[in-house]
Amino acid sequence: GLKQASADADQARVAVEDTLLTSRIHGRVGDKTVQVGQFLGAGTRTMTIVPQESLYLIANFKETQVGLMRPGQPAEIEVDALSGVKLHGKVESLSPGTGSQFALLPPENATGNFTKVVQRVPVRIRVLAGDEARKVLVPGMSVEVTVDTRSAKDAKQRAEEESDRVQAQERAR
Repeated sequence: GLKQASADADQARVAVEDTLLTSRIHGRVGDKTVQVGQFLGAGTRTMTIVPQESLYLIANFKETQVGLMRPGQPAEIEVDALSGVKLHGKVESLSPGTGSQFALLPPENATGNFTKVVQRVPVRIRVLAGDEARKVLVPGMSVEVTVDTRSAKDAKQRAEEESDRVQAQERAR
């Protein structure tokens, strides 16, 4: 009787809950790979969510451009889709390696080819944009980024001085 009906109701509630897909983040659906009524197994990829709160971009700067870049420095972002509008951002991090080092097939230099090629360093920049700009911004758009590196202008001199100190310490050993 009553116990069975309660158990059936609980089972029905769980079945309905299992039909809902929810996200832990606030965002927009980027692409959907499933259809209504489709049965899914655990771990099945269903969609891509583009986060709305934490908007960022990855800018691939030449290694010759990142010497003075530091987390926290301000950035100016020009988006082709917002012609004439300059958005603001902040450097969050610099990749610990060049883009080619983390490529699916990193370049091998066992052939003796020692041609120097300027590498690209991925730099993560948090975009500081309001709701109107966020409506337009989507992954993959072309942007031009300028980072204000004036706050680290003495970094090259300090790096050289540190290198000289380390070399002197090595000689003293």
